[in-house]
Amino acid sequence: MAPPNHRPLLSRLPRRRPDLRGYGDSDAPTPIHAYSCLHIVGDLIALIDSLGADQVFLVGHDWGALIAWYLCLFRPDRVRALVNLSVPFSSRHPYVKPIERNRAIFGDHYYTCRFQEPGVMEAEIARVGVERALKKFFTSIDPGPLIIPDETWFGDSSTPVILPSWLSEEDVKYYVSKFERKGFTGPLNYYRMMDRDWELMAPWTATQVKVPTKLVVGSMDLVYNLPGIKKYVHGGGFKENVPLLDEVVVIDGAGHFINQERPQEINTHIHEFFQQF
Repeated sequence: MAPPNHRPLLSRLPRRRPDLRGYGDSDAPTPIHAYSCLHIVGDLIALIDSLGADQVFLVGHDWGALIAWYLCLFRPDRVRALVNLSVPFSSRHPYVKPIERNRAIFGDHYYTCRFQEPGVMEAEIARVGVERALKKFFTSIDPGPLIIPDETWFGDSSTPVILPSWLSEEDVKYYVSKFERKGFTGPLNYYRMMDRDWELMAPWTATQVKVPTKLVVGSMDLVYNLPGIKKYVHGGGFKENVPLLDEVVVIDGAGHFINQERPQEINTHIHEFFQQF
């Protein structure tokens, strides 16, 4: 994964909260291949080492949840327990790459497919501006698959984006300041590495995640409502792949940004689960 002297791509760790590589206050290497799951987990291990910790309690959401699954899969010895939000673990498909599968099921305008071509989505975001792009992503509450038609999805400045009650203009300004610092190429490169990650993950095909785990999802989450996910999560497949799964909590009416929509409930679930250890 990484040599013993590997250091995380973090800027001024003692003063700032580290971000994932490509985001905010962390470094953003240019090559797409620098955003593989092995690189990201290498960063996390180096961060844990820099904190002097043998094990950590881990919480992840969205891409953070996927990265948390990778960390638990590669180095379960470093994770005491995990609470993941929105994204369940799914075992690697042995024959079909993820982008190929997504394109076959949802079409070329499915968001993971639309993000593949370097520079295209960056140009569309530059056209409408960082603030509008972020507001559009945050307010996409449709539980169906996220489809982004060419150059039309973000709309234009003549149509205001109404924020939900759980997201303030101050919150948006904070995110805008971070994305204006490093741009969107690093974050989009995570998606551009999905097929390559699938190749790198071949040695872990059919490997279980053996870390005590709790999953919390919203009933309106677009991931939870993808075809086959509910049956997988509640029908035994998820438990088979994550044998130390404690429980799955479904919060009625909550969407994808569940940690912001229902912060007190999420904090309570995290605290109660970690207290067991």
